Amino acid sequence: HLTELADTIVQETLPLCWSKIKNRHCDVPKFAVIGYGKMGGKELGYSSDLDLVYLYDDADPDAGENYNRLGQRLNTWLSSQTSAGIIFETDLRLRPNGDAGLLAVSVDSFREYQLNKAWTWEHQALTRARFCAGDPAVGERFEAIRCEILCQPRDLAKLKEEVIAMRKKMLDAHASNSDTEFGLKHDAGGIVDVEFIVQYLVLGFASQHKILTGNLGNIALLRIAGELGLIDPQQAQTAGNAYREYRRLQHAKRLSSTPKARTPREMLEKHIVAVNTLWAAVFTE
Repeated sequence: HLTELADTIVQETLPLCWSKIKNRHCDVPKFAVIGYGKMGGKELGYSSDLDLVYLYDDADPDAGENYNRLGQRLNTWLSSQTSAGIIFETDLRLRPNGDAGLLAVSVDSFREYQLNKAWTWEHQALTRARFCAGDPAVGERFEAIRCEILCQPRDLAKLKEEVIAMRKKMLDAHASNSDTEFGLKHDAGGIVDVEFIVQYLVLGFASQHKILTGNLGNIALLRIAGELGLIDPQQAQTAGNAYREYRRLQHAKRLSSTPKARTPREMLEKHIVAVNTLWAAVFTE
């Protein structure tokens, strides 16, 4: 419901922002807002930011300039300060070339970047991306590119190495390193481990099982991977249960007066073990 609310706000804001562009070259922009991260995975929490990428499919000479203005204006409106606080924090760093890249890119440039320049972690992010607002035709082109990228055959050993290396980087930067308290998101056996397992399974096996490209959420994708025999179905279920409980606790913490408080590790021991067991089965066996 939180994601649906965000989608609705973006969908309503986009045409209002376009109407304010002075020298717009068409009445309806050939422009799409793509959601990544929690927005893309339909898992927004309270106070989540929006990970957004802006794409367009328009050959007009003024298209690039106008759509970059539109992206800038949309970003400003979405992050407006109101009497009730900021509407949404937005994060545009997942666009091609990150902070150094243009705010809005053509779908052809996006495809070329994903095929030839993107890092593995960017393809991991693509597993959760989806069309949220704008021109449905541009959204369809994005989805076709997304499926094309996700369904590329990959060297599983190399993919494992790269996913494990990225996970270690995040652990080194964010893990709590506590024996008594547990960081739900970043600690080993937590939320990010489940997300990385799912992303590896999608990137590693979507070329054989296209059903894995569906934007169905981590718990459903774990279940499907179990049904396909890619992982143990029982381990898929217990890791999925752990993920559901972590998300429930995350929501509760964000609504409490101590959102950054850590959870006693002993409370979650069975869930931590379930995720660590599946991680070991996927990446070390």
